[in-house]
Amino acid sequence: MSSIIESAKNTFRKESQAIADLEYQLTPDFEKAVLAIVKCTGKLIVTGMGKSGLIGRKIAATLASTGTPAFFMHPADAYHGDLGMISKDDIILGISNSGQTDEILRLIPFLQENGNTLIAMTGNPDSSLARHSAYHLNIAVKEEACPMSLAPTSSTTATLAMGDALAIALINERDFRAEDFARFHPGGTLGRRLITRVGDVMRSDNLALAAPDTKLSDVIIEISNARMGVAVIMDSGRIAGLVSDGDVRRAMQKYRDRFFEVTAGEVMTRTPKTVAADARITEAEEIMRKYKIHSLIVTNPDGGLAGVVELYDMML
Repeated sequence: MSSIIESAKNTFRKESQAIADLEYQLTPDFEKAVLAIVKCTGKLIVTGMGKSGLIGRKIAATLASTGTPAFFMHPADAYHGDLGMISKDDIILGISNSGQTDEILRLIPFLQENGNTLIAMTGNPDSSLARHSAYHLNIAVKEEACPMSLAPTSSTTATLAMGDALAIALINERDFRAEDFARFHPGGTLGRRLITRVGDVMRSDNLALAAPDTKLSDVIIEISNARMGVAVIMDSGRIAGLVSDGDVRRAMQKYRDRFFEVTAGEVMTRTPKTVAADARITEAEEIMRKYKIHSLIVTNPDGGLAGVVELYDMML
């Protein structure tokens, strides 16, 4: 095995061990910090220098997107006007592996005078930052993945993992749901899928429709003209069934010479799967996956035909 591959594996081992060790470093302060954030009427302001600051930006972004009002404040900028961002109701999350970062320690007198709660995330429970905080989250690691133990590697990984643990605990405490996540991500694919309704993407015009006594040859023409994969079979204004491309192929094999005499009513699915127009498209996808189908009849509140949705219609 090459030394390059072994180096990568060694990095994975050290960083995964650093994350695993966090489980045994949790104290009641973690739970207290989570509950304090839940009760907070202000914002959670994350701050950190250097690599800790970069990880802090990600933590703040994760928190903000999962229901906790949060933003990142660079500690050096705090002394040039950004302290005005901090209100008395805010909680501060200070990140420093050593717990001795001067730019963060210089914030402590202001935070104490302002009445802010300080949560420290450090690798040293005896550090100045840890001792002056209300709650301390221990991110100590046994060794960095860096062979010289200089570049923050295992420590930044542990910091990120602790931030994720904080975010997930807050998600659970707030009963944050997929629909809530979608509201904060309306521009992303996931957000669009979670908030888009079946009625927004279904076909309601130029549908392939036929009566139970329609010959299959004519049903094929209807399906082709509508450029759909199915035809809805209607009887006296009510949904009677569904004929799919697969039904047509199976009918060809089964009836052979008398195929052109067969009617839609003889081969249709009499209890087709349906979905309400106001259902989310994720619900429609789940039905399709469960029953291994590619099309659904869409119904309006009274059970009548509203349209048809096919799998490719939902590829946002």
